Amino acid sequence: MKNTFIAKTVKIFYNEFIMRISNKFTLSRIILAPIIFIIYNIPVWFGLENGSPAAIASICIAIPLLAFAELTDYFDGHYARKLNDVSDFGKMFDPFADVFLHLSMFTCFVFSGYMPVVCYVLILYREFSQNFLRMVAAKQGTAIAARKGGKIKTVFYVASCFAALIQEALVRTELASIWNLDMKLLLHIGQAFFVVCVILAYVSFIDYLKNFGSILKKAV
Repeated sequence: MKNTFIAKTVKIFYNEFIMRISNKFTLSRIILAPIIFIIYNIPVWFGLENGSPAAIASICIAIPLLAFAELTDYFDGHYARKLNDVSDFGKMFDPFADVFLHLSMFTCFVFSGYMPVVCYVLILYREFSQNFLRMVAAKQGTAIAARKGGKIKTVFYVASCFAALIQEALVRTELASIWNLDMKLLLHIGQAFFVVCVILAYVSFIDYLKNFGSILKKAV
């Protein structure tokens, strides 16, 4: 029995991560998430001053890394469709990787003061609820792929991340003070993005419930 389980596990790994190039792109987001998280927080953890080479370098590295991570979201869907390589595993793995990456970034922005805590908690509740719905659906033999509302929500997640990163870049490079920018105004604009994220997150979640809520009723 043990050898059979190991053989099945190896086969799944081979099929999903070696044969499917789309899942490799998805996996890269999960790998990059903690790396970006660490790079972003190094100046905070070590008490490095804004304007120092290390503080500037950290944000200059974090921004392109996040841009690449977000770009992989396009590539995994592109190659899955191009190679006719869409799988039920990929349908669940892709949104999981998105949430894994974005919650990692949101955690950074909560501690940096760019994201309101209430927005973070509400999004956390939504994403855990969505994950529970996907698990129940998977047990019932249904793979819930990202719907249009969920994709629009993700676009705003991405926009909010970069809005916060730009603010942090202006602070760490000290360009905010050099250019005499109104950072309070930028902060309010960035927070407005996160509020929109919460609204879109719950609107899309209601859409998922309307389309897949029957699965929950069957599972009860």
